[in-house]
Amino acid sequence: MSMVTSTIGQGLLWGILGLGLFLTFRILDFPDMTVEGTFPFGACVCVEALVHGVNPFLATLLACGAGMVTGLVTGLLYTKGRIPILLAGILTMTGVYSINLRLLGKANVGLLNRATLLNLPRLQQLPQGFASVIVGLVVAVVAIVGLALFLNTDLGQAFIATGDNEKMARSLGINTDIMKILGLMLANGLIGLAGGLLAQNGGYADVNMGIGTIVIGLAAIIIGEVAYGELSLTARLVAVVVGSILYRLILLAVLQLGFNTNDFKLLSAVILAVCLMLPLLQAKFHVKQLLHKGVERP
Repeated sequence: MSMVTSTIGQGLLWGILGLGLFLTFRILDFPDMTVEGTFPFGACVCVEALVHGVNPFLATLLACGAGMVTGLVTGLLYTKGRIPILLAGILTMTGVYSINLRLLGKANVGLLNRATLLNLPRLQQLPQGFASVIVGLVVAVVAIVGLALFLNTDLGQAFIATGDNEKMARSLGINTDIMKILGLMLANGLIGLAGGLLAQNGGYADVNMGIGTIVIGLAAIIIGEVAYGELSLTARLVAVVVGSILYRLILLAVLQLGFNTNDFKLLSAVILAVCLMLPLLQAKFHVKQLLHKGVERP
């Protein structure tokens, strides 16, 4: 039971990363590779702050701020430097790797006997695994409500319009470059926040912990969409977090079948590939059903 509870907690925390990726991947409609640099950057900033005695709440906010900085850098390279978004994200991700090494002074740093959000006195009284569920649920709810309120403002609608049709948005007087920078900052702020929370949950930060995070974020988005189909924008935000939980539970079930933990990344990629193909398979199955209905049997 504790393993399932811990998995749900991790799903909630990873869901925050999924929300950040949703802003760029689905709303702005472009891939942001910065995520694989932002995630460990948020983790490293948070852990380094905690090691130096900073309050856990402030350290978590610093992780969010660190993520927003990486989003700003990518946004400026993309909009002002006219560097393709994919390359801009890779450049930022590469540069952040060296910054992470400078911050930690080595490849990884642990949080043994350090105060974190997940080992606060009140949370320690809960059964094993419930601390991550409580923290993840609170942060996820705040993030979803905040994003839903933002996307329903005039600024949020301008942000959505930029992703839907950039030329039309410009004709309406919207500064699309500002919208892209804003979106990248918000997205990477959430990703940095997720990095800080998951570092506290895991008890360490590692400069290489960002490898494969974009796959995890995409899996949360795709599984949420496949599971619930057509939804309103606010409901899709909830679906991303639910998709993240389902993804972690699927991985847990697969690992329980006896697969080696070294195959974790491979399993993640396979699951994502299957989820991406599901709409196509469903469409083909639906067509076949229609064909069968149209055939008159003697």
